[in-house]
Amino acid sequence: MSTGRSLRRCESNRWSAAAAIVLGSIAALTTAPAYAAPSCQLSKFLEMSVMLAGHRPIVTTKIGGKDARFIVDSGAFYSTMSRASAAEFGLHLDPAPTWFRLRGVNGDTSASIASVRDFGLGGVSVPKVDFIVGGTDTGAVGLLGQNFLGIGDVEYDLPHGAIRLLHAKDCAVETLAYWAGTKPFTIVSLESRNPPFQVHTVGTVTLNGVKLRAVFDTGAESSIMTLSAARRAGITPDSPGVVASGLSTGLGSRALRTWIGTFDKLEIGGEAIPKPRIQFSDITIGDGDMLIGFDFFRTHRIYVANKANKMLVTYEGGPVFGLTPTRAVSADGTPLDLSDKAAEPTTAEGYTRRGTVQASNGKLEAALADLDKAVALAPNDVTTLRIRAGMRLANRQPLLASGDLDKAIALEPAEADVRLMRAGLKLRGHDPAGASEDLHVADKGLPPSSERRLQLASMLVAVDEYDAALLNFDAWLKAHPEDAARPEALNGRCWARALLNRDLDRALDDCNAAVRLRPGTVAYLDSRGLVRLRRGEFTQALKDYDAAIGIAPRSAWSLYARSIVRAKVGDAAGATADRAAAIALQPAVAERARKLGLGS
Repeated sequence: MSTGRSLRRCESNRWSAAAAIVLGSIAALTTAPAYAAPSCQLSKFLEMSVMLAGHRPIVTTKIGGKDARFIVDSGAFYSTMSRASAAEFGLHLDPAPTWFRLRGVNGDTSASIASVRDFGLGGVSVPKVDFIVGGTDTGAVGLLGQNFLGIGDVEYDLPHGAIRLLHAKDCAVETLAYWAGTKPFTIVSLESRNPPFQVHTVGTVTLNGVKLRAVFDTGAESSIMTLSAARRAGITPDSPGVVASGLSTGLGSRALRTWIGTFDKLEIGGEAIPKPRIQFSDITIGDGDMLIGFDFFRTHRIYVANKANKMLVTYEGGPVFGLTPTRAVSADGTPLDLSDKAAEPTTAEGYTRRGTVQASNGKLEAALADLDKAVALAPNDVTTLRIRAGMRLANRQPLLASGDLDKAIALEPAEADVRLMRAGLKLRGHDPAGASEDLHVADKGLPPSSERRLQLASMLVAVDEYDAALLNFDAWLKAHPEDAARPEALNGRCWARALLNRDLDRALDDCNAAVRLRPGTVAYLDSRGLVRLRRGEFTQALKDYDAAIGIAPRSAWSLYARSIVRAKVGDAAGATADRAAAIALQPAVAERARKLGLGS
């Protein structure tokens, strides 16, 4: 395959002279923006401030006056929230039509409808907004989809922490990349959709010379394609260099194996990207082949002209598709200036936004410098302190992070997110008593249906408070009947009961359900092994521990537990070998087993 420097034919004779841009190993077909016609009117009617939380664009809205964080998801045809989130905000649910089900990349789920009164977004109050309710927790209240993003034109400016809804009148398409100046840009043709709003942003990309139908999806944490599309492009799970990358989860309750492969070349409009590393999985993307996800949006500024069915794109720098371009030159070798020309922030929120962008690109030192400025401007803002604490933890500064969390809790003692973060820090610092105090405060403050109760339950297990953990597992499972994390919760409840040596029949049911949903998961096999050990089912316990150790041979707990089982079935030599191996890996494992009433 070529290196990606060849030019594609211009789509329209309205384009001015085209030039090639090489970004490290990325090439793009570009044109300098023409001057706007005198009649062109480009107006902005809403701007959303975006914080990047890892690989997710988050906007803070208001529901009935309460803060509610949503993921901006251009791949969602309609705004959605989980049943648990609807319950948390006290929303009334009406049934969706019996034939209607939410469909995502990992399956489908039942749905209801909720109407939000007094919905605040970008400083604008909307008297009534409908949401589809159903599916998996997202780590936020829900998703803002195309019923918001597709009503006019939309500009995704994630490199600067903003999304803008705009209206263009009498404007040539080439003029809509108004920010570009002399910076090269490319135009991607999009499929036409029916009013009143766009269902998805869909265009054709070319991978290894194969045309694929791609959905441009800010809600996908990374770009991913179907297994069949990868095969058409010449890559399978057995291809050289392909590596497993865990499980993919989405709107439904299924989790599917995922791989990463290196392809020859990806072309998006005029931008050609040699040797991209892209995920693929046996997912379903409607009638599409690929999601172009957050990793692309984070490094590009994108104007989607919905009425014109075009998308204008500039590369803004940073890693994309597993590449980190180090240079930018035109076809004649002239260096191109891709430095950020945005004005220096003047507010705490501005510095925080820029800091989250820097952190998302892996520039933690620059991110922390911005958060320091934000805290200096707003020293008593709990959200800013919490974000800086998270960055400090990522930068291996636990003492500084602890200081931020302590101050945040002094300002808002009942803030559950901060309490959970500090509890985790105390657990890592071997302070279970301090962690327990924070966890119980969080327990009192969280709504019964909160998605954070799953995290809380797991942390309560870690401080040996199994009864409190069971109450939280029960509450979470009741509020999340179709969530992709149900296997994790079922396993957690099984494990807590096994540790208590109580309700072992119910524990076994939970573990069996978890293993059915996620076969071959080490933790689930290990949990079921303990249940069977407690029940005296030694042969079956041995099978579970053999399977778990076969996958994770350095698991000290599994080895020690298997030594107990082997002793029970008369394999003294095997028991001695397992016990020695376990203690060599983790000397305290024998004492842990003794406290749980397990003999060796």
